[in-house]
Amino acid sequence: MDKLKIALQYLLPKHLLSRLVGKLASAEMGAITTAAIKGFIKKYQVNMNEAAEPAPESYRSFNDFFTRPLKTGARPLHEQENTITQPVDGAISQLGPIKEGRIFQAKGHDYSSLALLGDQSDDEKRFVDGDFATIYLAPKDYHRIHMPITGTLSKMTYVPGDLFSVNPLTAENVPGLFARNERVVAIFETAIGPIAMVLVGATIVASIETVWAGTVTPPTGKDVFTWDYPTSGPDAITLVKGEEMGRFKLGSTVVMLFEKDAIEHFSDDLAPKSVTRMGEHFAITKAR
Repeated sequence: MDKLKIALQYLLPKHLLSRLVGKLASAEMGAITTAAIKGFIKKYQVNMNEAAEPAPESYRSFNDFFTRPLKTGARPLHEQENTITQPVDGAISQLGPIKEGRIFQAKGHDYSSLALLGDQSDDEKRFVDGDFATIYLAPKDYHRIHMPITGTLSKMTYVPGDLFSVNPLTAENVPGLFARNERVVAIFETAIGPIAMVLVGATIVASIETVWAGTVTPPTGKDVFTWDYPTSGPDAITLVKGEEMGRFKLGSTVVMLFEKDAIEHFSDDLAPKSVTRMGEHFAITKAR
């Protein structure tokens, strides 16, 4: 059955399917929308007690529900010095060192950091021998992405690609998954050096957004696009630790890259399949 699920992903018109679902998810259909939201909550056991608006009927579209904000104080921010926080609610897929330019995906699979970053060699050089962390967001999770540390945006890259599912089964069976799916790469300058926040698209993911650019995709494209941003002056975009930086409309994965010697060690209780909660302790950084 697992082999059949993977084979079907190669055959399905993933972009077309995702865009059609995206249109439905953005539609405001009253009672139909409310019924869909209630069904989703029941199927995936979504904890609506954390939501700023717990009532399903308060959401005009499925996208409004899926990108719902949380109640104030629902995710306390870990403020200890020389630490970074978890950027999303989800589960650890993998984390550890970048070895010879390769990032571990699953047993028998890895991929290049250069490919992940859209073949931007100047960017890739900044993360040689650094560390990475990959976090998977399940359908039930809160789908806004937050800053793990205060940073100033220096570059954004849109990378076209496939839209395979990014669930654990697919990660274990599709080579180079996160470097072949459509994605948005944001690079920030921080007190511990550059970090890359890579927002990876997936089947049924209707949109990837950032707080500074709005919707980056769709529409999809066939070319890599880059945007450079000033890191000083009145036009610099600085986001503080814990501040929202982007969101998914229907879930996906975030891959983070850190330069060499930025991370002292990740939190001792984190390992593949560990649950993450935005704002909780993620890693100890080396003092700068």
